[in-house]
Amino acid sequence: MSAALKLHRVPTAEYFVSVEDYLASELKAPMKREYVAGAAYAMAGAFITHNRITKNILGSLYMRLRGRPCEPFDSNTKVRIRLDTETRFYYPDTQVTCEPNPPTDTFHDKPRVIFEVLSRSTRRTDFGEKKDAYETIPSLGVYVVVEQDSPTVVAFRRTDAGFVREMYSGLDAVLPLPEIEVELPLADVYERVEFIPEPEEEDAAS
Repeated sequence: MSAALKLHRVPTAEYFVSVEDYLASELKAPMKREYVAGAAYAMAGAFITHNRITKNILGSLYMRLRGRPCEPFDSNTKVRIRLDTETRFYYPDTQVTCEPNPPTDTFHDKPRVIFEVLSRSTRRTDFGEKKDAYETIPSLGVYVVVEQDSPTVVAFRRTDAGFVREMYSGLDAVLPLPEIEVELPLADVYERVEFIPEPEEEDAAS
């Protein structure tokens, strides 16, 4: 979810809809909405820093994966998560799938890698609700969360013992992604990024 993109966790959702109605209405909705157990939650805009980081990730992965079986997708493509008791749709900032859904779908079911760029407003969700949900996807090999104000990424990588936390820091660091047979230098992820504190919401609105 985008750096300033956030789920509006209010006492009541916009409305309750079925999965089928959500997918149909999302094609015509004026803004993206994520879907959790029948509730569709609107998403806000993103800061330039967030957009620059996600662009860098997508561009770097595209160049490394060009002509190969796995393919990166941006935040306009959803991920469907089917839990025992509910269905969810999230818009990850970047995902890589090696088993894409049919071209007429608006989501993927089998991502191999998922990236989310952190922000003050999404940190709890990205490290909590979304992490827990993403880790239920059988195809997922690694979930990567990316800081905005420092060159740091945290990878939750699937192992025989479960998901293991790894941290990579510094512009000289390289994130290994054997799940898709590439490596991603943090210098590429943070190209042109100025490491300054994220503004408070009231500052950003002024």
